[in-house]
Amino acid sequence: MNAPAAARPSFKQRQFEAREDAILDAAHLLLATKGYDQTTVDEVAAEVGIAKASLYKHFPSKEALATAAMKRTIQRALAFIDTLSPTLAADEALRAVLEWALRLRLAGGLPTLPSSNSALVTALTQDEAYVALVSELTGRLGLWVQFGKALGKLRADLPDEVILLSFYARTCDPTIDFLKKSGSLDDEAIVQSLLTVFFDGIRRSA
Repeated sequence: MNAPAAARPSFKQRQFEAREDAILDAAHLLLATKGYDQTTVDEVAAEVGIAKASLYKHFPSKEALATAAMKRTIQRALAFIDTLSPTLAADEALRAVLEWALRLRLAGGLPTLPSSNSALVTALTQDEAYVALVSELTGRLGLWVQFGKALGKLRADLPDEVILLSFYARTCDPTIDFLKKSGSLDDEAIVQSLLTVFFDGIRRSA
């Protein structure tokens, strides 16, 4: 016997989901270009063209909104990783992911969140889906670090945690903003320079 077809979402439900996507798009852009502290719920609502009360039907607080935006960002990072060839060497795979993140950051598409905001940190750490996504991303990157060390591509004297945290730090490095504003380098030169600085620091010396 065939399983019954899944019920099609109602028009109202589709409207709700579309508005939620629009809210996340606006939050994503504002968090990436202005940062968490300078972004307000009022600005996000205005960007979408809805009342703040309508936004709160989807996300009850600024922290919940930022958490949802970060979950979507990590999901996109994992989706990018899935597109990489399994034949890539571990260090090449890490480079590809960092290059993707740097290009996204330069295009204004990578939200950055402060680590010192206690309410935000609490919201993030208490969100099970967010914690699971971070764990999955860190686990996949961590395997490449281990493989890279085992194959002599990465420095074995650096702890895995140091390499991983340094990797994450590069994606929100204020150096990118300074270089972009100075105009001394174009986007391609910024990306390649930062990749070189990072990977020359963790590659094993010949």
